Amino acid sequence: MVQLAIATGVIVLATGLFLAPLSAQLDDQAMRRALAIAQTTAAEPRLDDALESSRPSRHGPVQNEAERIRAATGAEYVVIMDKRGVRWSHTDPDEIGRHVSTDPSAALSGQEVMQIDEGTLGRSARGKVPLRDEHGEVVGAVSVGIAYESVQERLLSTVPQLLAYAGGTLVVGALAAYLVARRLQRRTHDLAFSDISALLVEREAMLHGIREGFLALDKNGRIRLMNDEAQRLLDLRAEDTGRPLDAALPPSRTTDVLAGRVSGADLLAVSGHRVLVANRMPTDDGGAVVTLRDRTELERLGRELDGTRGLIDALRAQDHEHANRLHTLLGLLELGLYEEAVEFVTQAVGVHRATAEQVTERIHDPLLAALLVGKATVATERGASLSISPRTHLPDRLVDPHSLVTILGNLVDNALDATSSERDAQLEVEVRTEGSTAIMRISDNGPGVPEERRAEIFTEGWTTKESPRHGQRGIGLALVRRLAERYGGSAEVGERPGGGAVFTVTVPDALSEKLSRARGTTPQETATETRAPGRPQARTRHLEGDTEAGR
Repeated sequence: MVQLAIATGVIVLATGLFLAPLSAQLDDQAMRRALAIAQTTAAEPRLDDALESSRPSRHGPVQNEAERIRAATGAEYVVIMDKRGVRWSHTDPDEIGRHVSTDPSAALSGQEVMQIDEGTLGRSARGKVPLRDEHGEVVGAVSVGIAYESVQERLLSTVPQLLAYAGGTLVVGALAAYLVARRLQRRTHDLAFSDISALLVEREAMLHGIREGFLALDKNGRIRLMNDEAQRLLDLRAEDTGRPLDAALPPSRTTDVLAGRVSGADLLAVSGHRVLVANRMPTDDGGAVVTLRDRTELERLGRELDGTRGLIDALRAQDHEHANRLHTLLGLLELGLYEEAVEFVTQAVGVHRATAEQVTERIHDPLLAALLVGKATVATERGASLSISPRTHLPDRLVDPHSLVTILGNLVDNALDATSSERDAQLEVEVRTEGSTAIMRISDNGPGVPEERRAEIFTEGWTTKESPRHGQRGIGLALVRRLAERYGGSAEVGERPGGGAVFTVTVPDALSEKLSRARGTTPQETATETRAPGRPQARTRHLEGDTEAGR
């Protein structure tokens, strides 16, 4: 209806704009026609002689010639006058010999005149020209009139035809409006404009309110739409809308997943320190819609759950050993062998104390020292041996200790998983510095990494281990490389002499020039808290939680 109203208004306006100048054009045509007839009449060579040799009469030569021309041209009148303005011809013979009703001075002075004027025969379109003799002298004038009623009739006769054209155009416009309306209804699923506006408002509120990232791409791979969560998860800006995805994001697996170069459902991707799950759905126009979920917290909780289950299994396996130790201690006490009982207890506890002292002597950062003390306890409970390399030395001058905790914790966990099936599992940790660069090297005697797979092992989602029940693997080593590359470093894997794997991570500019005391805790205090009677396990588990949170 809106389109039809617009089409009708346009046609009415066009018709009015056409009719307005048409009347003036018809008047001009009538005056020019009258002037042309007058010019043709004045060009007759016998008229000037007749004016000089005869007198005005009903049947004179001038009247006869004027009537002949009038009948031939269809003019309303052809009046020939002398220099005094006296008529020598007229449609009404009674007017011959009388003075003309309008001023003839302009024509008698040698000018040609076109005008719409009133005369004895009514309103007419007139043309007046001077009548000259053979010497060019003005001897009279010729006035020709076209009845104005004929001009109006021509104007009115065009109106029905014009209205017919306008009506046909309106029918075509109405049909086009109907077809366009039907197409719009199909494209908008029969939704009214108000409904579309409401849906747009609801969509904006939903996209910017949900906690999942949303990214819409067109068929050329340009970002068409994204919500606030997608900007946060991918570190994008609002200005990136309209840019190609490959230009807005650096080359990585995350970009390949979003662009559809990696297929599958619930694909893992790493963006910064975040673990993301991406799902890509193609659209009918050749584009795609990508949803992103932040699984960083879930992965952390899942890893803590795996660690807890592993500790529970280890504790169950060692339950009999602890019972045997208690029985042995009880027997020594009942036999009165008190010195042997003290020696037995000292030997059992001394292993953990020696490990804590060994760590804190070489690693002066409290977070990393506490991490390795806790990991050593976990390794012992899993039947593995975790040792500190003699080359290990790390001062308490770390710029970002939490990132190093994440890197070292993931590498140790990966080594523990790799050696879980070994009877004599051995791990060695080396943390040292070269200038301001921190170097971390973890070796194990597990199955190692084949040379053809070493380039893939740091890719997110890639793993040789069975996925746990809470989610997927293939995240820890990807985070290690991502954190190392963030500081301009690298993460590599090689072969350990005698079999196994060696992971080496370098982090440039990891140490500051001044000693950091912002945390307010010394390595000795950390070791004391770790060895404090009655709560060593609680302290260790707390620090493990920090490590997993960093992951």
